[in-house]
Amino acid sequence: MDPLASLNHLLNFAAPAAVLAVLLVPGSRVFIRNSAPAVFWWAQAAIVFVVGCAVLLAGLWLLGRDGKVLTYAALVLATATCQWLLRRGWKG
Repeated sequence: MDPLASLNHLLNFAAPAAVLAVLLVPGSRVFIRNSAPAVFWWAQAAIVFVVGCAVLLAGLWLLGRDGKVLTYAALVLATATCQWLLRRGWKG
């Protein structure tokens, strides 16, 4: 496989995490109104993206292939929980 095809596969693998990160950050303002975010919006998106990629990698490792519905369900649950914690001001 040439480098361009490898890059294409990598980008397509991370695309669901990127889309969720971009949609969850502004969407959380609608659903969680009375809380100030703990970090800037771009940092929230980066953290949610990293969490999403980690979930996708864990799903690939545990299930043996990409694109399983269980992995995507875990992705949604993990990224939504992460964004909820970031909006509530969880400091760790």
